[in-house]
Amino acid sequence: MGVTVLVRGALVVLAVAVLLLGLLWVFQRSLIYLPDRGPVPPAGAALAGARDVSFTTGDGVRLGAWFVPGEHPVTVLVAGGNAGNRSHRAPLARALAARGLPVLLMDYRGYGGNPGRPTEEGLHLDAVAARRFLGDVPVIYFGESLGGGVVTRLAAEHPPDGLVLRSPFTDLAAAGQVNYPFLPVRPLLRDRFPVAARVADLHVPTVVVYGTADTIVPPEQSRAVARAAAGRTTLVEVPGAGHNDLRLLDGPELVAAVADLAARIRR
Repeated sequence: MGVTVLVRGALVVLAVAVLLLGLLWVFQRSLIYLPDRGPVPPAGAALAGARDVSFTTGDGVRLGAWFVPGEHPVTVLVAGGNAGNRSHRAPLARALAARGLPVLLMDYRGYGGNPGRPTEEGLHLDAVAARRFLGDVPVIYFGESLGGGVVTRLAAEHPPDGLVLRSPFTDLAAAGQVNYPFLPVRPLLRDRFPVAARVADLHVPTVVVYGTADTIVPPEQSRAVARAAAGRTTLVEVPGAGHNDLRLLDGPELVAAVADLAARIRR
């Protein structure tokens, strides 16, 4: 009798575990992508001189974005992290524009009033469309956190003139395991974003910026990305900065790193 009860109990626990893992498989993207889906204000209301632009992806999704013109010949294409929308990156665009750099603040599908639902493949198509919109100009790809996974894949197909990775993880599973240590993240994960593996094949000038107090993407992961990069790489450490610290949005170390990279690009 006692053995039967134990077996039944074990089967119940197993069934619950399987159910939870199944739910995680189905709904995992709601844990990865945290978009602010609401409409954004007109570009000019958020950024002086900016204008609203749009472009269509290869699978037919029409995306809104903000473009800030500038006199510098190098344009910065900004791919944000997993949360918010382009309005949250306005301070970065403003700081870069103050250095004369043109900036395209893209929003992924499902973000900032854009239609669609985000996936790794979808975000790639979004980035390709944004790069195509800019045409034949020198471009720096700026990837914030998850955006680092987006721009490194874009760079493999459409090489930039420079690459800035802000708080990059080695791959999404490694970052996910830090935040969900009790879950088998790697075998469950559907979207991968293998940043370190991709930068190993990118022979472009690269800057990696990270905060030493980052608990979401541990600093060692960002340093590992810098070590893996095939191009000439600059590592910029922001002491005491956490993942969402304002110094990693528009702080002087970050802005100077982008401006210095742009100054080294010649065409």
